[in-house]
Amino acid sequence: MSSPSTNVQQPESFAFSAKNEKAAKEIISRYPEGRQASAIMPLFDLAQRQSGGWLPLVAIENITARLEVPVIRGLEVATFYTMYNMEPVGKYLVQICTTTPCWLRGSDDVVSACKKNLGIDLNETTADGEFTLREVECLGACVNAPVVQIGNEYFEDVDAESAAKILDALRAGKKPKPGSQTGRSTSAPAGPLTSLTEVE
Repeated sequence: MSSPSTNVQQPESFAFSAKNEKAAKEIISRYPEGRQASAIMPLFDLAQRQSGGWLPLVAIENITARLEVPVIRGLEVATFYTMYNMEPVGKYLVQICTTTPCWLRGSDDVVSACKKNLGIDLNETTADGEFTLREVECLGACVNAPVVQIGNEYFEDVDAESAAKILDALRAGKKPKPGSQTGRSTSAPAGPLTSLTEVE
Protein backbone atom coordinates (compact mmCIF):
# COMPACT_ATOMS: atom_id res chain seq x y z
CA MET A 1 0.00 0.00 0.00
CA SER A 2 1.29 3.44 -0.88
CA SER A 3 0.26 6.76 0.60
CA PRO A 4 0.74 10.43 -0.28
CA SER A 5 4.09 11.74 0.88
CA THR A 6 4.33 15.13 2.52
CA ASN A 7 7.88 15.43 1.15
CA VAL A 8 6.83 15.34 -2.50
CA GLN A 9 6.59 18.56 -4.50
CA GLN A 10 3.00 18.47 -5.73
CA PRO A 11 1.92 20.31 -8.88
CA GLU A 12 -0.51 23.17 -8.34
CA SER A 13 -3.01 22.07 -10.97
CA PHE A 14 -3.96 19.19 -13.23
CA ALA A 15 -5.95 18.94 -16.44
CA PHE A 16 -6.03 16.19 -19.00
CA SER A 17 -4.29 16.93 -22.28
CA ALA A 18 -6.55 17.29 -25.32
CA LYS A 19 -5.84 13.70 -26.34
CA ASN A 20 -6.40 12.33 -22.85
CA GLU A 21 -9.52 14.45 -22.36
CA LYS A 22 -11.01 12.71 -25.37
CA ALA A 23 -9.97 9.34 -23.90
CA ALA A 24 -11.43 10.29 -20.49
CA LYS A 25 -14.80 11.13 -22.03
CA GLU A 26 -14.80 7.82 -23.89
CA ILE A 27 -13.97 5.94 -20.66
CA ILE A 28 -16.78 7.66 -18.73
CA SER A 29 -19.25 6.91 -21.54
CA ARG A 30 -18.79 3.16 -20.96
CA TYR A 31 -20.69 3.37 -17.67
CA PRO A 32 -24.47 3.72 -17.24
CA GLU A 33 -25.96 6.99 -16.06
CA GLY A 34 -25.45 7.31 -12.33
CA ARG A 35 -22.57 4.82 -12.34
CA GLN A 36 -19.83 7.08 -13.68
CA ALA A 37 -17.92 6.73 -10.39
CA SER A 38 -16.86 3.31 -11.69
CA ALA A 39 -14.58 5.12 -14.14
CA ILE A 40 -12.30 6.22 -11.31
CA MET A 41 -9.66 3.52 -11.76
CA PRO A 42 -9.11 3.89 -15.52
CA LEU A 43 -9.11 7.69 -15.13
CA PHE A 44 -6.50 7.46 -12.37
CA ASP A 45 -4.41 5.25 -14.67
CA LEU A 46 -4.77 7.77 -17.51
CA ALA A 47 -3.77 10.63 -15.21
CA GLN A 48 -0.79 8.68 -13.88
CA ARG A 49 0.46 7.98 -17.40
CA GLN A 50 0.12 11.66 -18.30
CA SER A 51 1.97 12.66 -15.12
CA GLY A 52 5.06 10.61 -15.85
CA GLY A 53 4.21 7.49 -13.86
CA TRP A 54 2.74 8.90 -10.67
CA LEU A 55 -0.62 10.21 -9.48
CA PRO A 56 -0.50 13.75 -8.01
CA LEU A 57 -3.06 14.78 -5.40
CA VAL A 58 -4.44 17.47 -7.70
CA ALA A 59 -5.20 14.79 -10.30
CA ILE A 60 -7.12 12.80 -7.70
CA GLU A 61 -9.03 15.95 -6.71
CA ASN A 62 -9.76 16.80 -10.36
CA ILE A 63 -11.06 13.33 -11.18
CA THR A 64 -13.12 12.84 -8.03
CA ALA A 65 -14.79 16.23 -8.54
CA ARG A 66 -15.57 15.30 -12.13
CA LEU A 67 -17.09 11.98 -11.06
CA GLU A 68 -18.85 13.55 -8.06
CA VAL A 69 -17.01 11.27 -5.66
CA PRO A 70 -15.68 12.47 -2.28
CA VAL A 71 -11.92 13.06 -2.41
CA ILE A 72 -11.41 10.64 0.49
CA ARG A 73 -12.93 7.83 -1.63
CA GLY A 74 -10.48 8.64 -4.38
CA LEU A 75 -7.60 8.55 -1.89
CA GLU A 76 -8.85 5.20 -0.60
CA VAL A 77 -8.67 3.77 -4.12
CA ALA A 78 -5.34 5.35 -5.00
CA THR A 79 -3.60 4.22 -1.80
CA PHE A 80 -5.08 0.71 -1.75
CA TYR A 81 -3.92 -0.44 -5.18
CA THR A 82 -0.17 -0.72 -5.70
CA MET A 83 -0.63 0.09 -9.40
CA TYR A 84 -0.93 3.76 -8.43
CA ASN A 85 2.22 5.60 -7.41
CA MET A 86 1.65 8.41 -4.94
CA GLU A 87 5.06 9.94 -5.55
CA PRO A 88 7.35 10.26 -8.58
CA VAL A 89 9.04 7.12 -9.90
CA GLY A 90 11.85 6.57 -12.36
CA LYS A 91 11.39 6.33 -16.10
CA TYR A 92 11.64 2.57 -15.63
CA LEU A 93 9.64 1.18 -12.72
CA VAL A 94 11.21 -2.22 -12.04
CA GLN A 95 8.83 -4.42 -10.03
CA ILE A 96 10.12 -7.81 -8.93
CA CYS A 97 7.66 -10.42 -7.74
CA THR A 98 8.86 -12.21 -4.59
CA THR A 99 5.72 -14.19 -3.78
CA THR A 100 6.16 -17.93 -3.15
CA PRO A 101 6.35 -19.31 -6.75
CA CYS A 102 8.88 -16.64 -7.78
CA TRP A 103 10.80 -16.98 -4.49
CA LEU A 104 11.06 -20.76 -4.95
CA ARG A 105 12.57 -20.20 -8.39
CA GLY A 106 15.15 -17.62 -7.34
CA SER A 107 13.57 -14.18 -7.07
CA ASP A 108 15.94 -13.35 -4.18
CA ASP A 109 18.83 -13.65 -6.64
CA VAL A 110 16.99 -11.40 -9.09
CA VAL A 111 16.46 -8.77 -6.39
CA SER A 112 20.15 -8.90 -5.43
CA ALA A 113 21.24 -8.61 -9.06
CA CYS A 114 19.01 -5.57 -9.64
CA LYS A 115 20.21 -3.86 -6.46
CA LYS A 116 23.82 -4.43 -7.51
CA ASN A 117 23.28 -3.35 -11.11
CA LEU A 118 21.38 -0.17 -10.21
CA GLY A 119 23.28 0.69 -7.05
CA ILE A 120 20.06 1.24 -5.10
CA ASP A 121 17.92 -0.63 -2.59
CA LEU A 122 14.24 -1.54 -2.83
CA ASN A 123 11.90 1.48 -2.90
CA GLU A 124 14.69 3.75 -4.10
CA THR A 125 15.28 5.60 -7.37
CA THR A 126 18.62 6.02 -9.11
CA ALA A 127 20.19 9.47 -8.91
CA ASP A 128 19.55 10.06 -12.61
CA GLY A 129 15.84 9.36 -12.15
CA GLU A 130 15.90 6.52 -14.65
CA PHE A 131 15.11 3.49 -12.47
CA THR A 132 12.92 2.81 -9.44
CA LEU A 133 13.18 -0.63 -7.82
CA ARG A 134 10.29 -2.29 -6.02
CA GLU A 135 9.35 -5.64 -4.53
CA VAL A 136 5.74 -6.58 -5.29
CA GLU A 137 3.27 -9.33 -4.60
CA CYS A 138 2.00 -11.76 -7.22
CA LEU A 139 2.14 -10.46 -10.79
CA GLY A 140 -0.06 -13.32 -11.99
CA ALA A 141 2.47 -15.16 -14.17
CA CYS A 142 3.48 -17.80 -11.63
CA VAL A 143 4.03 -20.55 -14.18
CA ASN A 144 6.90 -18.53 -15.68
CA ALA A 145 8.49 -17.48 -12.39
CA PRO A 146 10.50 -15.46 -11.52
CA VAL A 147 8.70 -12.51 -13.08
CA VAL A 148 9.74 -8.87 -13.36
CA GLN A 149 7.40 -6.13 -14.60
CA ILE A 150 8.97 -3.01 -16.10
CA GLY A 151 6.42 -0.46 -17.23
CA ASN A 152 3.79 -2.43 -19.14
CA GLU A 153 6.12 -5.31 -20.06
CA TYR A 154 6.47 -8.67 -18.31
CA PHE A 155 9.84 -10.41 -18.28
CA GLU A 156 9.49 -14.06 -17.31
CA ASP A 157 11.86 -16.90 -16.38
CA VAL A 158 14.28 -14.23 -15.16
CA ASP A 159 17.48 -15.06 -13.29
CA ALA A 160 20.26 -12.84 -11.96
CA GLU A 161 22.13 -12.78 -15.28
CA SER A 162 19.14 -12.03 -17.48
CA ALA A 163 17.91 -9.36 -15.04
CA ALA A 164 21.23 -7.53 -15.35
CA LYS A 165 21.10 -7.80 -19.15
CA ILE A 166 17.58 -6.33 -19.22
CA LEU A 167 18.66 -3.36 -17.10
CA ASP A 168 21.80 -2.82 -19.17
CA ALA A 169 19.73 -2.83 -22.37
CA LEU A 170 17.30 -0.24 -20.98
CA ARG A 171 20.19 1.92 -19.78
CA ALA A 172 21.64 1.80 -23.31
CA GLY A 173 18.35 2.96 -24.81
CA LYS A 174 17.49 -0.45 -26.23
CA LYS A 175 14.21 -2.33 -25.91
CA PRO A 176 14.76 -5.78 -24.38
CA LYS A 177 12.42 -8.51 -25.54
CA PRO A 178 9.63 -9.18 -23.04
CA GLY A 179 8.31 -12.65 -22.22
CA SER A 180 10.36 -15.68 -21.33
CA GLN A 181 14.07 -14.99 -21.01
CA THR A 182 14.87 -18.69 -21.58
CA GLY A 183 13.07 -19.01 -24.90
CA ARG A 184 10.21 -21.04 -23.56
CA SER A 185 6.99 -20.70 -25.59
CA THR A 186 4.29 -19.00 -23.51
CA SER A 187 3.55 -21.32 -20.55
CA ALA A 188 4.95 -24.52 -22.04
CA PRO A 189 7.00 -26.81 -19.78
CA ALA A 190 10.46 -25.45 -18.98
CA GLY A 191 12.11 -28.64 -20.18
CA PRO A 192 11.52 -31.07 -23.06
CA LEU A 193 8.37 -33.17 -23.37
CA THR A 194 8.32 -36.19 -21.08
CA SER A 195 5.12 -37.75 -22.41
CA LEU A 196 3.08 -37.73 -25.61
CA THR A 197 6.31 -37.34 -27.51
CA GLU A 198 5.04 -39.23 -30.55
CA VAL A 199 1.98 -38.62 -32.69
CA GLU A 200 0.29 -41.66 -34.20
